[in-house]
Amino acid sequence: MLRAVRSSTPVPDAVQRRVVVDVLRRLEDAQGWQVIGQRPRPWPIVGGMQQEEIWDVDAAKRYDAPGTGMFAPEVLGPTVDRLAELAGAGKALEFAIGTGRVAIPLAERGVSVTGIELSRPMIDQLRTKVDGATIPVIVGDMTTAVAPGNYALVYLVYNTISNLLTQAEQVECFRNAARHLTSGGRFVIELWVPELRKLPPGQQATVWHSEPGYIGLDTYDVVRQHVVSHHFTFDESRQAQLFRTPHRYIWPAELDLMAQLAGFELEARHADWAGTDFTADSRSHVSVYHISQDH
Repeated sequence: MLRAVRSSTPVPDAVQRRVVVDVLRRLEDAQGWQVIGQRPRPWPIVGGMQQEEIWDVDAAKRYDAPGTGMFAPEVLGPTVDRLAELAGAGKALEFAIGTGRVAIPLAERGVSVTGIELSRPMIDQLRTKVDGATIPVIVGDMTTAVAPGNYALVYLVYNTISNLLTQAEQVECFRNAARHLTSGGRFVIELWVPELRKLPPGQQATVWHSEPGYIGLDTYDVVRQHVVSHHFTFDESRQAQLFRTPHRYIWPAELDLMAQLAGFELEARHADWAGTDFTADSRSHVSVYHISQDH
């Protein structure tokens, strides 16, 4: 599912404009970089990309980056601390468990963790680190797959709900979480805030990370609420490796309405796992929902 690495440091607007114009021009005329790994397609490309195809054997093998990015202790530590606190003595279920970035350290904290995952290669990578008795995984879609038992906590981290490309599927994700929860259980979602305020008239992309050898940018379809994350890695040659993932972005208020439709109500929202206040300038949020007493 979605594992797009996003920078916590905003890219200056002037740099964004230069990078976006350059990258889009190079993609369109194909005369600067030879894009390898995926054939260039016209935008919007969301309809032609399937999650099972994106998270294949190659993606699974290069997904883990111990100690850096989303695997860095300062990122992963607060995530596991908060989830362990919310789970308490109960069991936890992770939607889109992937290679176990969060599930493994959470299980090491004594929490009983089960996962649901669509990509078999990602599960295979997880199995190189822990066996099925330690962390059971159900193969399937997080909107419909059923894990045995009931859970005190269901969680969905690192923007992964946006891998579901329709509003209806995203609502069903909430409903599936509700089906798995015990009385008083919680559903936790980590999600980025759409950066549409950075889109000047006529521009369809924003750069969210730029460093030597790597550019990350998002192209938006504001009619469908779709965004494609483009990850470019390159060197001094005229070749670049491109990896793309499609998403449907969700505003926090829309997410709360989805929760309400599934019988949840918002308990808390912070800008990160450490509990920083969520403000108009926050680039992401961690939202905790519980089943409404009226449901």
